[in-house]
Amino acid sequence: MGSKRRSFSNSSSIADQNIDKKLREAIDNDNNTISDNPLLQDIKDDPSKIEAMTIQQLRTALRTAGIPPKGLKRELVSALQSYLAKEIDGAGESSLLADKQDPSSNSDKRISMMMETKSVEDQVQDANSFSKVSKVQQSRRTVKQLQIKGKTVDVNAKMVATEQKKSACASGRMTSLTKKKASSDVDSKYVSAKNRDTLPVNLSEPWTILAHKKPQKGWIAYNPRTMRRSLPTENTKFVKILSWNVNGLRALLKLEGFSAMELAKQENFDVLCLQETKLQEKDVESIKQSLIEGYENSFWACSNTRLGYSGTAIISRIKPLSVRYGLGMSDHDSEGRVVIAEFDSFYLLSVYVPNSGDGLRRLTYRITEWDPSLSNYIKELEKSKAVILTGDFNCAHEEIDIYNPAGNRRSAGFTIEERQSFSTNFLSRGFVDTFRKQNPDVVGYTYWGYRHGARKGNKGWRLDYFLVSDAIADDVHDSFILPDVIGSDHCPIGLVLKL
Repeated sequence: MGSKRRSFSNSSSIADQNIDKKLREAIDNDNNTISDNPLLQDIKDDPSKIEAMTIQQLRTALRTAGIPPKGLKRELVSALQSYLAKEIDGAGESSLLADKQDPSSNSDKRISMMMETKSVEDQVQDANSFSKVSKVQQSRRTVKQLQIKGKTVDVNAKMVATEQKKSACASGRMTSLTKKKASSDVDSKYVSAKNRDTLPVNLSEPWTILAHKKPQKGWIAYNPRTMRRSLPTENTKFVKILSWNVNGLRALLKLEGFSAMELAKQENFDVLCLQETKLQEKDVESIKQSLIEGYENSFWACSNTRLGYSGTAIISRIKPLSVRYGLGMSDHDSEGRVVIAEFDSFYLLSVYVPNSGDGLRRLTYRITEWDPSLSNYIKELEKSKAVILTGDFNCAHEEIDIYNPAGNRRSAGFTIEERQSFSTNFLSRGFVDTFRKQNPDVVGYTYWGYRHGARKGNKGWRLDYFLVSDAIADDVHDSFILPDVIGSDHCPIGLVLKL
């Protein structure tokens, strides 16, 4: 992705923030809804079309929305994007459902990926410049008002000149600062603001922000640089497992800036579990041939009823004793959601739990059929040896596991029914949430929606887990998150288990 980074000038950022006042009022007061108009619905379905629209098309769309089509093309684009954002926000902030229910929707993903790969230097400059220019504009308004009243403006004019000078040199100064190599043990600092959200000075590590709409006393942000534990000593036998919802494996492997080889070298894992591979059975052989050297053992489950959907896998350099697919129940096994590998001292399951979906249409199936069936299955496995259950559970279990709990009470992934089911079918039956046991007061997310710059502001959900049998919970040496690994709307999680 490095060669395709999208740069945004400071002037564009300022223009986006300073839409004509009347235009803002029209947006705020507009009663039209996108669903009422095919033209607006089409743009909502693929927001990338906005940038490609002509001025005339933009004006037509704005008139349709009841918004005055004023200004240059950049302003028209900003106005239409603002209108769409307002409509989407009205449907529920940070909704997991809006981002995950339709696997065929990639337009927002492309836009967000370009935004997220913007350099740290550019992000710092944008934030700094916006702050400075706002001060300049405020000062200019003060000067103008005083001139009208016939009062002296020498002091204010001087302040304007000073702010202009600061704004002009801010970019160069911040560039110099960001080029310096940061020490790995320096904690991120924060810029306090009147808003609830804060901007970190070190924007390359947004996960170090304590981002939560209702933080409790004692909560701290997850920082893998300081919270991950060193590996056991050489004399201790252990296994290292990673798990990752890749949101389309073929697309991930083609992504510029991502190297599976580099990830394997960096983490030196023994086993990798994947979810949402979106592979068809015909794709598996070609993928197997491109596997990293040393990881020749791979096992894949694909969806048969809906092609290019769901899918799970286990890739290992340790040859398992046996491998199974699904739960042995036809009602649950047609979407390729479970792969089970048996090793010497444990069973390992890579699981992609069904999303409750649009309008929570699969909620009943999820909590009355799928969760109990999976729970019963792993309890049977547990009779012979311990179980490690990992993957995307599509559930943020507690309020600490989601940025905006109040705004998502009826969103798929945070309903009270799903959270109770998670407790009843897994935690209450003797399985331990390893990350939460190790980090009881830590806010760490594993999923960020592609919309609204969620990852950049660390407005996420913890949906991915390593659950283990209580019998081996004390053997867990480390349970961690890798928020710096991009390429999907989820990030990998890891487990180090002493054997």
